[in-house]
Amino acid sequence: MTTAALLDVVFENADILVVNKPAGLVVHPSKSGELSSLIGRVRLYLGHGEGRLVNRLDRETSGLVLVAKSAAAAGELGRLLAGTGVEKRYLAVVHGHFPAGPQRIVAPLGKDDVSAVAIKDCVREDGAPAETRADLIRTVDRDDGPFSLLDVCPTTGRKHQIRIHLAHIGHPIVGDKIYGGDEGCYLRLVTGVLTEDDRRRLILEHHALHAASLRFVWREREWLFEAPLDGRLATFVGSAPVSS
Repeated sequence: MTTAALLDVVFENADILVVNKPAGLVVHPSKSGELSSLIGRVRLYLGHGEGRLVNRLDRETSGLVLVAKSAAAAGELGRLLAGTGVEKRYLAVVHGHFPAGPQRIVAPLGKDDVSAVAIKDCVREDGAPAETRADLIRTVDRDDGPFSLLDVCPTTGRKHQIRIHLAHIGHPIVGDKIYGGDEGCYLRLVTGVLTEDDRRRLILEHHALHAASLRFVWREREWLFEAPLDGRLATFVGSAPVSS
């Protein structure tokens, strides 16, 4: 495989590599070989094992991942992302017609103690503070239902935050197997028994969430990286690719 086929490179210099991860690719090493994970591909691309993921995305989420090429850069950027100095924007396709105008979702998050899905979190009063801002880009009416394309900005960084918050207000992300209303879809997926009816109800193979932009100040300059809405979601909403 050529280096161009390994990764969709958005930006690269001596310190960092920014890539546009496809949906369905895990970020961490897997047992299926180097090509089966983003970090494996990064190491093949770089030709050494020094690449370090600064941010991470769920397997089904597409979009921007920042890679540091040294321990020093990884430490600096890791501290930056752990604070409030980075603006992350996502594009999401959700069920239903989302209200017009900026929406602010404030709901604490913690482990879902009653779920059969071990990794599932939920809104709970004793959870960690979490806030997400969402703004309607456009509504989409298809034969399989009404949908909305959103510009989403999490102002905190909790696990599955965007997915939980949007489902909490009645607009789950299309294709979400955990928070889309039937967590059994996720259980059937991981056990290899996802049904054709499940696939029909999910509509999309991977959930419709895309990390579209990263903006931050580092080493005395502002950095902005963008990745337009990927082809599968652009096709779904019936438009040319959208940048946040």
